[in-house]
Amino acid sequence: MALTTDPAAPAGGAAPSANGAGRAAPRHLIDLLGLDRAFVLGLFASAERLRALRKTPGAPRPLAGRTAAMVFHKPSLRTRVSFTVGMHELGGDAVDLTAVEVSESGRESLKDVAHVLSGMCDLVVVRTFSHGLVRTLAAHATVPVINALTDFSHPCQILSDLYTLKRAGRDLDALTVAWVGDGNNVLHSWLEAATLLGFRLRIAVPDGFEPDPGLYLEAERRTDGRVQRFRDPAEAVRGADVVYTDTWTSMGREQESEWRRVVFAGYQVNAALMALAAPDAVFMHCLPAHRGEEVTDEVLDGPRSMVVEQAENRLHLQKALMLALVAGPDGP
Repeated sequence: MALTTDPAAPAGGAAPSANGAGRAAPRHLIDLLGLDRAFVLGLFASAERLRALRKTPGAPRPLAGRTAAMVFHKPSLRTRVSFTVGMHELGGDAVDLTAVEVSESGRESLKDVAHVLSGMCDLVVVRTFSHGLVRTLAAHATVPVINALTDFSHPCQILSDLYTLKRAGRDLDALTVAWVGDGNNVLHSWLEAATLLGFRLRIAVPDGFEPDPGLYLEAERRTDGRVQRFRDPAEAVRGADVVYTDTWTSMGREQESEWRRVVFAGYQVNAALMALAAPDAVFMHCLPAHRGEEVTDEVLDGPRSMVVEQAENRLHLQKALMLALVAGPDGP
């Protein structure tokens, strides 16, 4: 997929915030490239405030009377639950939609769907295959659109992961993150995040499974060499503060799973590989995990694993995100 760097494109959708503080607040959250660093750090602070008040008598309900349209074309556990529960906890409601109602080849054009949803809802959350579908909805919607995962990127996951690391006391401008595995949508969002913060990103992917070349080159350019590619996982992991992996076979490519297991056999995160990382390094995985393939039980269930925290923090970060996009920086 071609990289879009046009600042007017829906991926950024950034406009000056209403509070005049100079912080760029996006209209939509489609990708991380082009986001304002201060906006991202503000999300972390907001997530902490919402987390502290959760399930207390003073828990805020700033989105009371607001509704989110949840468009899900892919199976989902963490994404569906975190967005739906998050909307309810903020006082709002959610309506579920599928490919029957929203698709690129459905009963109605995406332009018409965007107009209809904008008139009835306050937010559109989309988890789908086609990145173009999300961009098209964002181009025509007058309410915020959130990319909850496409085949190209997974920005909410990486925002939540960065929040998780910050909560653990890690310096996001001094970390070294090692990615081991497929050059997939999650890696794309890590590449984009590296342009916002100062961490180093080392990626180890087999030949033929590299990330989008345009995005990789753009991230490399914007980070002044903080993004590096290795073929040997050991080189990428050595001394790293974070070791991250994902399934070798993404949703929709299940027919490739057998031969992918052969290609990726040397890219498993196991105890031997983790031993090469920094002594206080942590392991991260966005889940679901294929135990015994990209990661062993010993690592996934071990003391250095942050996967449970990652999953819960999807709720807190996405509550902050929905609040920021719907209510704005000066919202309730």
